[in-house]
Amino acid sequence: MDPQKTVPNFGKKETSIITAWWESLAAIPGDRARLRRCRTPAQVCFEPAFHRLITALGPVGEKSPDRIAVIAGVLSHVRTDIPSKKFAALMGSTTEKLKKARVSGLRFRRLIQYPDREGLYLPLIRMVHLVDDSANVADLAGSIYWWNERTKKDWAFAYYSTAPNDEV
Repeated sequence: MDPQKTVPNFGKKETSIITAWWESLAAIPGDRARLRRCRTPAQVCFEPAFHRLITALGPVGEKSPDRIAVIAGVLSHVRTDIPSKKFAALMGSTTEKLKKARVSGLRFRRLIQYPDREGLYLPLIRMVHLVDDSANVADLAGSIYWWNERTKKDWAFAYYSTAPNDEV
């Protein structure tokens, strides 16, 4: 099997479908609540909201349900979309009250050491909560889908570009 055919091109169409799906969760709070209670990506697969996302992505091309399950579960915890800032940069940013990064350097380094998406599921949900339930929905979804060494390196550059010096 050709690996190029099993991985969709995560482009503008996919991003707009995922963003629209995420926005629809606000209109259907029961779906958001059920997704938020899922403790594993496998549990996400039993939720109708997940299947709506898979169905919506269907015409775009083949996709990996395991990857989409992690995206759906994590995004259900995001309350505010901040499209102007990468998620990793948001983790490294400070608030007016705090003079340190929202996510500590140690916690960030542990996060980027996860080799697979399934292990990343609960830690990412914690990170979303640490940044006030905010994220760049498109950036976070793409990063989860393409979780690999390049994504980790991109996250490191984004995190450390905004983190205070004591986090480095």
